[in-house]
Amino acid sequence: MDLGASFLTTRWAVRLPIPIFRAGFGFLFGGRLLLLEHRGRVSGGRRYVVLEAVDRESPDTVVVASGFGPTAQWYRNLEAEPRCGVSIGARTRVPARAELLGPAESAALLARYAARHPKAWAVLRDSIAAATGERDPEIPMVRLHLDPRT
Repeated sequence: MDLGASFLTTRWAVRLPIPIFRAGFGFLFGGRLLLLEHRGRVSGGRRYVVLEAVDRESPDTVVVASGFGPTAQWYRNLEAEPRCGVSIGARTRVPARAELLGPAESAALLARYAARHPKAWAVLRDSIAAATGERDPEIPMVRLHLDPRT
C-alpha cells in the first residue's frame, strides 16, 4: 500500500484536523479543507469528518467527493439525513443541506478538479485506488448548500 493510501486508511491521521476545526482554527486550512458535521443514521449522534473542497461554486456552495464511494459512513449518513453543518475558512458550524449528485454530474466535476489540479489528482487517484483495492473506484460527489445568512 502506498503512503497516501496508508494515510487515508489510518483513523487517527484523517481525524487529526477535527479538533483544530472544532477549536475555531479551520481558517488555517485556507478553505481547501472543511469540517462536515452530520448525524449518525442509526445512533443519531453527531459525527465529524474533514474533507477536501473539490469545488467552490459560490461562497455558499461547496462540492466534496466521497473517495471511498457511496459506502463511506459520512456519505450514507447524508443520504439518510441531508441537514448538516459545515466549517470552512472563517465560517464555522454553518447550517447546510447536502445534495447527493448523480454519476454524470459527479464525473464532470471530478474531471474539472483533475484539470485544475493534475498533480494532486494523480496522487489522490492512485491513493484512493490503493486504499479501496479498486482500479477505477466510484467517486460520488456531494454539493453542500450553506445557509447564506451565516
